[in-house]
Amino acid sequence: MRAASAFEKPFAAVGRASGGFFAAFGRFGGFIFEVFRSLRDVTTWLPLLFGQMRRLGVDSIPIALFLAGFTGIVLALQASYTFTGAIPLYFVGVLVGKTMILELGPVLTGLALSGRVGANIAAQLGTMRVSEQIDALETLAYNPVAYLVVPRVLAGILMFPIIVIFSNAIGIFAGMITSINMLEMSSQEFIRGLRLFHEPFDITYSLIKTTSFGLIITVVGSFQGFNTQGGAEGVGIATTRAVVISSMLILLFDALWAVLLLQGQ
Repeated sequence: MRAASAFEKPFAAVGRASGGFFAAFGRFGGFIFEVFRSLRDVTTWLPLLFGQMRRLGVDSIPIALFLAGFTGIVLALQASYTFTGAIPLYFVGVLVGKTMILELGPVLTGLALSGRVGANIAAQLGTMRVSEQIDALETLAYNPVAYLVVPRVLAGILMFPIIVIFSNAIGIFAGMITSINMLEMSSQEFIRGLRLFHEPFDITYSLIKTTSFGLIITVVGSFQGFNTQGGAEGVGIATTRAVVISSMLILLFDALWAVLLLQGQ
């Protein structure tokens, strides 16, 4: 019996983990449905929307621009190192522009904001959950999803593309300034490379990715906050989970959008 019990333990552990995963997935699906249903309650979430747009969007611009600026500098320097003696130097503009718009602008900004925005949402809502403030909203006949979640989700969807537009512009500008001052390029050479392989769809692709990242970060952070248990320790766990899960989903959707949108171009 002992041998049989020891043999069964790994399978039991796998079964419990699988059951927990599917239970969490089911709760997440129900949460998404509740968010969409709460969109009808416009009078509840609309007055809060602009405040969340400022907190999640405008207040996030400095860190996004700081990250994009140094990314553009590094891209320009690495491109010149890679292309030395083999490819015309104006291809630095090609690499900086394409890489910032298609990949590093949206993805690095999304990962940075998953830490700032996603963690902030999870901590706020988690604290409200463990201190029973969300229960108090329900007692007062407020829809807590419409009041707390919907304005945050809509603010993320609306503001993240704007943040990435600024990030892409600053990253490319920083790359151009670096190329002019450190690589002995003229601005005309850099702009020539920047325009050489540019496609209008590049910007559309960048904004599609960023919009999905904004949705992921705000929904995951809200879900983790709403399902927080266990006091202060539970808030910390929910915050960590929000950052980790949203970062993983950002990378997953980054690959998914590349397969769906770039393969046919």
